[in-house]
Amino acid sequence: MVEKSLYIFSNGELKRKDNTLFFETTEGKKFIPITTVREIFLFGEVTFNSKVLDFLSQQQALVHYFNHYGYYSGTMYPRERIVSGDMILRQAEHYLDTSRRVAIAQRFVQGAAQNLRRVLKYYQGRGRDVENPLDKIESLIPSVSSYDDVNQLMAIEGNIREAYYQAFNSILSNAYFRFEGRTKRPPKSPLNALISFGNSMLYTTVLSEIYKTHLDPRIGYLHATNFRRFTLNLDVAEIFKPILVDRIIFSMIDKGMLKASHFVKASEGIFLNDAGRGAFVKQWDERLQQTIQVRELGRSVSYRRLIRMELYKLEKHLLEEKVYVPFAARW
Repeated sequence: MVEKSLYIFSNGELKRKDNTLFFETTEGKKFIPITTVREIFLFGEVTFNSKVLDFLSQQQALVHYFNHYGYYSGTMYPRERIVSGDMILRQAEHYLDTSRRVAIAQRFVQGAAQNLRRVLKYYQGRGRDVENPLDKIESLIPSVSSYDDVNQLMAIEGNIREAYYQAFNSILSNAYFRFEGRTKRPPKSPLNALISFGNSMLYTTVLSEIYKTHLDPRIGYLHATNFRRFTLNLDVAEIFKPILVDRIIFSMIDKGMLKASHFVKASEGIFLNDAGRGAFVKQWDERLQQTIQVRELGRSVSYRRLIRMELYKLEKHLLEEKVYVPFAARW
């Protein structure tokens, strides 16, 4: 049975009646085929009671909720059904042993950097002037393996990404989306609003895939396991940001699918409005279902499946069956 993601932008109430779930608004009821829903994204003001929560938990459906400005607020993470005490111990062992933690963190940075490089090579092939940022990234990649401290790795990752951002104005010809520095909370430009929202969609998608594995999302390696509830999804998301989030943004802007009317100024920042979030989410959902040829497998898999496979590779590394090699795009 094919599982789907459900995106709710309207205000209303989620209700349960026996073994069915429906969403009620002033315009009527819409029944939800809950057995085929893997996750629900709530962007509107949605109320629900403990009966609904209990039912969603039984169905192993995650609920990701966002506030009025599209900020990720949290996730209802059902009780895990795929539990492995051994895997949790392995994750903790690799986190507490500095050399083993750094080895994994290095791979996340290397994977992210290779895919940033791949995106710039793609646009260089289409005549964009990205030579300087590309040279900078290629000069920094070899040094990643020489750092034996996670804070240093975070810093070099920041330097690589800073060089990558310098290419944005060469890739994007629409002046409305000019890049003038990365800003968050709040994003200060339409492009920053897109990056922040896209990254949030990726973080939550990776979290949904982690739920289907033996991994514990609370133990990350590049991002410190501290007071944040989830960190492993942030680590894995670094590898896929360039090839999923950024390429969707570039494509939508290039095709004129996003306009000033998709953004709103509020709370000293600029945010996507409902229409903008809806347009992005449509492209996001389609991209996750898109398949690509994976040379190592000799077959095509969807991008969503590719994320799950990355997690399985990490599991094998933690079990010391096979050294983790991050996904590197080759298109």
